[in-house]
Amino acid sequence: MQKLSKSLKRQVLENMFVKNYKRMWKYIKPYWFRALLTLLLTIPVGSMDAVIAWAIRPYTDAVMVEKTLTEGWYIPILIIGFTVIQGGLTYILNYLNTWVGGKITNLLKADLFKKMLTFETEFFNTKNSGDIIIKFSSNADTACAGLLSNIKSFVQKFFTALSLIVVLFYNSWQLALVCVSILLFAFLPMASLKKRVTPVLNKNMETGARLTTKYNETYSGNKTIISYNLEKYQEQRYLTVLHESFDLGMKLFKRTRWLTPVMHIVLSIGIALALWFGSHLILTGRLTPGGFVSFLTSLILLYTPIKTIGGNYNSVLVSFWAIEQVFEVLDAEPKIQDSKDAIEMPDKIKKIEFKDVSFEYIKDVPVLKHINLTIKKGETIAIVGNSGGGKTTVVSLLPRFYDATSGAIKIDGTDIRDFTLKSLRQNIGVVFQDNFLFGGTIRENIMLGNENATEEELNRAIKLAYLDEFLKTLQNGLDTQIGERGILLSGGQKQRVAIARAFLKNAPILVLDEATSALDNKSEAVVQKAIENLMHDKTVFVIAHRLSTVRNANKIIVVNDGQIVESGTHEELLAIKNGAYKMLYDMQFKTKDKKSE
Repeated sequence: MQKLSKSLKRQVLENMFVKNYKRMWKYIKPYWFRALLTLLLTIPVGSMDAVIAWAIRPYTDAVMVEKTLTEGWYIPILIIGFTVIQGGLTYILNYLNTWVGGKITNLLKADLFKKMLTFETEFFNTKNSGDIIIKFSSNADTACAGLLSNIKSFVQKFFTALSLIVVLFYNSWQLALVCVSILLFAFLPMASLKKRVTPVLNKNMETGARLTTKYNETYSGNKTIISYNLEKYQEQRYLTVLHESFDLGMKLFKRTRWLTPVMHIVLSIGIALALWFGSHLILTGRLTPGGFVSFLTSLILLYTPIKTIGGNYNSVLVSFWAIEQVFEVLDAEPKIQDSKDAIEMPDKIKKIEFKDVSFEYIKDVPVLKHINLTIKKGETIAIVGNSGGGKTTVVSLLPRFYDATSGAIKIDGTDIRDFTLKSLRQNIGVVFQDNFLFGGTIRENIMLGNENATEEELNRAIKLAYLDEFLKTLQNGLDTQIGERGILLSGGQKQRVAIARAFLKNAPILVLDEATSALDNKSEAVVQKAIENLMHDKTVFVIAHRLSTVRNANKIIVVNDGQIVESGTHEELLAIKNGAYKMLYDMQFKTKDKKSE
């Protein structure tokens, strides 16, 4: 049974390998002609070594045996000519190989990036930035570069070996049999290498991802590192991972690089046998000196690249592994995607219902418990409560950043999971506490709300977001570069750009997730006015820490420990003696009063 299971496992792996390489054809196909030309060029490039080795025989016999140069005088010139041709063809071959490799890599990366955009928020929550870069970019480079260069290398070496073996047999079939047998014996140790290398490659990828994450953390968290004097702490964390990476590199070296010296030893035995047996054949008159020199030249040209094949084979294994990793990612199914018969969500809505909604990030650790809520068109509902109580999670379920573990969210009686993701999200505008802005200009970031917006619509959005006065202070106005993540803007300015973006989107449902909590009083006042403009004629969900911003909501719900503990208007909730909302309200305003004193 154990032997059978091993056999089946091997068969599955072999089938997967064949399947993955068949799938690579999709990426090679657009450039098949140049790829084929690359392979065809390996034939003359690989075979010319044999021509040079063959040409040595008549020249050596003419000099050493005939003691004349009348017949073979042209052979050195011929060798130079062939070498020049071989060099030119090698340049063209390498150029084509690099061009085709780059194009195939770009196609593969484009598909990987497109795939990455389909994954849900939970996927990114469980991965660090290093994992993402390795899985969706670096593995494509490794797979394609390794695939093409190794195919080119092996095809070239195959024709080199084939042509040189022909020269070997042409000079002496007895010597050739001995040396080719030694050559075949040298390849035996390679059989078990893949099994030994794969686990180390997997760990090496994880460590590489962690190293990349350390760079990203240092870049993004540089202010925190400086302000808390964390340079030594961050350096130590980096060095720990760096040493792990070194140890894995050495482990990989020990498991693969022994192949090269072993081949050196085995092939040197072949050369020694050729010298000994060849000398015997010369002395017995069965081989001419020219034939022997030609044979030795062919043998050295044949054995030399094979001595280093251990390193090449290691590269092949890494390439195969990377290809498996790439297709594993491409085959992964996002947890949140369109249902089979998904429909378009209408842009006019009457009612949103949360029906017995529960949610867990981690299995059996509930974050929301049996949430029931009804919001009518045009209403503003505020969600307040203690930190970590589940406020943000409630609204995160609406655009399907996550899906409810149980229960359902319905819009006009239709489960939101029955709408296409694109139409659902098109009808929901979101303004976060820390809005993400893309590198580029202010105009480009606002226009993301509606790429087809007119200049008039754009100007209206800017005015309603109270961004117009700020833009007048900038030399390039709307076309001002804001840096990566909008780093050149203040918090309030970033919020107003995000609000202008939401204005252009003009979605009927609006989610405001702590949109003013990170701002100072002056910025908050301006942003709050912009938000009030944005809320007009929309169904709005407001998550707020500052209760002064939610007084005018049609309904306020208090969420603590994943449950709705209170619901009502501001006045109704304040009237509840010892109520959760009243306690929150009193705590905030008593603190404010003390500060003002």
